[in-house]
Amino acid sequence: MSDEAKQEDALLDAISAVLPPVMTGLEALGHVGRHLHPPNLPQLAGAVASMAAPVADGLARFREADFPEHLQDFSRHVIEAAELVSEAFDGLQEAASSPDGAMRGYRAMGRATRATEALYPLASMLPPVSRFFVEPEQREDRALLERLMQGSAAEGKRRPEQVVGVVRAGNEPGERGGFSLYVPEYYDDSRSWPVMVAMHGGSGNGHSFLWTWLRTARSRGVILLSPTARGDTWSLMGPDVDSTNIDAMLAYVGERWNIDRSRMLLTGMSDGGTFSYVSGLRGESPFTHLAPCSASFHPFLLEAVPAERLKDLPIYLIHGALDWMFPIDIARTASAALTAAGANVTYRELDDLSHTWPRDENPRILDWFLAA
Repeated sequence: MSDEAKQEDALLDAISAVLPPVMTGLEALGHVGRHLHPPNLPQLAGAVASMAAPVADGLARFREADFPEHLQDFSRHVIEAAELVSEAFDGLQEAASSPDGAMRGYRAMGRATRATEALYPLASMLPPVSRFFVEPEQREDRALLERLMQGSAAEGKRRPEQVVGVVRAGNEPGERGGFSLYVPEYYDDSRSWPVMVAMHGGSGNGHSFLWTWLRTARSRGVILLSPTARGDTWSLMGPDVDSTNIDAMLAYVGERWNIDRSRMLLTGMSDGGTFSYVSGLRGESPFTHLAPCSASFHPFLLEAVPAERLKDLPIYLIHGALDWMFPIDIARTASAALTAAGANVTYRELDDLSHTWPRDENPRILDWFLAA
């Protein structure tokens, strides 16, 4: 075997040592995030404790490999993703025995989100990573997987400004009022594409929340816009400075990509869910569908809403029976009031959901959104 072949085998062995445990670890952390309820934190941390060692061992082996100059960016992304997954597992174990465990647990999930972001650029290089960023029920869809890996084949059907993948617009950490955007890699301009706007919770960030939805948008062929509130949270009190900002973002997207204005979804978590009522129920709202999750609601919100806006408006309302911030009765009241006002409400009350995003609900939401 030549020296070049030996080096190639060594690099493949290093990649194989770290990427599978990193992706398995992220799936496990996603399960923790979905079921994160403060009283259950020690049990959740214990269930995934054994997954930390394979990531650490694989990272150690990967660091030993000598990657050539043209693969340094690749190596950097792998190391960053593995380090963040390890930190997330460590943070979860610390949270399980800490008096402020819930907040530490949420911070650990934040590291998992950053690890997902670090891993994403590898999807265009490695089919197993691309497959990771597809919903499980579509991972055997060969046509989809080929479109994702051969996205450049659609370049002839795109204008130069129609970039694909993930882009930021004034949405770096600490910045307020910007947005992040995901356009499917196989986008072409020959047809119109549905759009969804996903809004973070209080004090959150749009770029982080984008990763909650990217896998589903990538699988279903939806343009995903994730804005950041102008203030610490959305305009729930006082002047509404966020709706006009989101309208401007949509105008920007609509000028550059071919969007389907008959398929426009507004969704959000916690304060983002509440603001999906505030903004989405405006008479001039461009959104055709709403999907608030873990949101607050009071019937007075409907007093200023035009009756024609509510009539047959599709709303997918999700709330957890274990929600410790907004009790389940709030969602039941919202469902009844919206239905009585003429909206077409799909109400999902999840017995095992606390105050967190139900990641497994994403495919159902987009199937509902894209139906007929």
